[in-house]
Amino acid sequence: MIRAILASASAGMILMACTPAPETDAAATDVAADTSTISPENPISTENMSETVKVLASDEFMGRAPGTEGETKTVAYLIERFKDLGLEPGGRDGKWTDPVTLKHSVVNDIRTLNVSQGDTVIPLRQGLDINISSPNPREDIAIEDVPIVFVGFGASAPERDWDDYGDMDLTGKVALFLVNDPDFGVEEDDPVAGVFGGRRMTYYGRWAYKYEEAARRGAVAAFVIHETKPAGYGWNVAASSPGENYTVASKGPAKPALDLRGWLHEDMARQWLTEAGYDLDELKVAARKRDFEAFTLDDLRFNADLGLSVETVESQNVLGKITGTERPDETVMLSGHWDAYGIGIPDAQGRVVRPGANDDALGLAGIMEIARNMEARPAPERTVVFAAWTGEESGLLGSEAYAQNPIYPLETTVANLTLDILQTAGPAKDVIQVGEGQSELEEMMAAAAAKQGRTVSPEGLPENGLFYRADHFSLARRGVPVLLIMGIAGGPDLVDGGREAGIEWVAGYIANRYHNQNDAWDPDWDLRGAAQDVELFLDLTEDLANSTTWPDLKPTSEFKGLRDESADARE
Repeated sequence: MIRAILASASAGMILMACTPAPETDAAATDVAADTSTISPENPISTENMSETVKVLASDEFMGRAPGTEGETKTVAYLIERFKDLGLEPGGRDGKWTDPVTLKHSVVNDIRTLNVSQGDTVIPLRQGLDINISSPNPREDIAIEDVPIVFVGFGASAPERDWDDYGDMDLTGKVALFLVNDPDFGVEEDDPVAGVFGGRRMTYYGRWAYKYEEAARRGAVAAFVIHETKPAGYGWNVAASSPGENYTVASKGPAKPALDLRGWLHEDMARQWLTEAGYDLDELKVAARKRDFEAFTLDDLRFNADLGLSVETVESQNVLGKITGTERPDETVMLSGHWDAYGIGIPDAQGRVVRPGANDDALGLAGIMEIARNMEARPAPERTVVFAAWTGEESGLLGSEAYAQNPIYPLETTVANLTLDILQTAGPAKDVIQVGEGQSELEEMMAAAAAKQGRTVSPEGLPENGLFYRADHFSLARRGVPVLLIMGIAGGPDLVDGGREAGIEWVAGYIANRYHNQNDAWDPDWDLRGAAQDVELFLDLTEDLANSTTWPDLKPTSEFKGLRDESADARE
């Protein structure tokens, strides 16, 4: 059983026994000597960042999964580091942590899992043909002889004059979706080109939206057909945690929830559709037309009889702060996530720990460097909060729990700046903008980059929808201005090797390290580029925390109306 996390005196003993203050080994010292000179012109220590990652990504932390011994060690380590940095407790009632109650479930007994049509039965292999889990966890789930509805891209977007559902009632049925937006990958002269933002994924393209919409319409299950290019990652990532699901335990009326959801391998999707008399490629063309409407796949039926282990996990967000001297009720927030993927199936080398070194121990290391610099300077006028979220890899759950019940009012949160994956290939001539067209923070970011002698470049992979895939989004969707730096948003223009080398780094990280055992600390990292990005956020934080500026959302932001509703609180 996964143990609930208990705040106890043993946390300090665990920290002392397992995570002493890091000592720099020879290899790390050699790297740091080449890449780190702390000065007013270069305030970010790559040596400090490397050493923080070395600890958090070590086997002792067991992949930092929520609700495990790895969380106990991680939370204790973060509290100790925040104390050493001179921060104040940032949680409720003077505490360092804010509890996040999660429901954790794992599909551990597959008695039946198939689709059928008449006498034909197509068995489904978990993790190979399909990756299913339950956001509505209970010990047994039985779905028998349920119709499957092909809903195309599943977008219901009246502002774009688009509705894939028509008169279809999804109650008690299975919804089958295409991944991404209707205009993904089409030619420029296609009638749908640009309707959903062109290459840039909209929220309608995110699988989180598709699941939410299916649940709202009464479906019992929803599956997204996996394709590597429109998903932004391969099947190995989509199926990396088969059967496991975390959800935030509801404190109010429960939202509609699916019994099952997940990814369906493209090859298996083609089998389903062929059995029902359809062709996937032809359906993708049809689904890109405005007159498309969802339809039932003839007599194709989905069947599942599953046993799940279900438990309540008490996890923790960790928060520190520097209280503002003049306007303490106005908040600038910096954040990253502490969780990774925990223990997995042994890889080819027999490794089971998925250490999450870059994703996101390195982001947290950057947050700590910002805190160290802020504490060494005069106290800011506004309060600066440093948040380490739980449950990001399970669906942005720690930040979502906070956003549902914030400690610092969202209407007077000036901005959230999030670090989640930093590039480790050396200094860059630019910084990559994620989610262009959201807020005036973008112009502030460009000004801060110019002070560094750098420019701002648009996302190289806007179709991957990274703006919707990191913790800042939990606040963004409630109207808070946000910025995200995420190293896999596109290849940076590296000083050594240019854009081509930057693209190569991104491709290599996604293909070989993302969400697996290879995302490990590396003494050969060149963290000078990561330090540039961290320093940029430090400068932005200083500017925002020592001003009366309230960055506004742009008219192109889908969340501007929410921010406008709370304008009186900022007068």
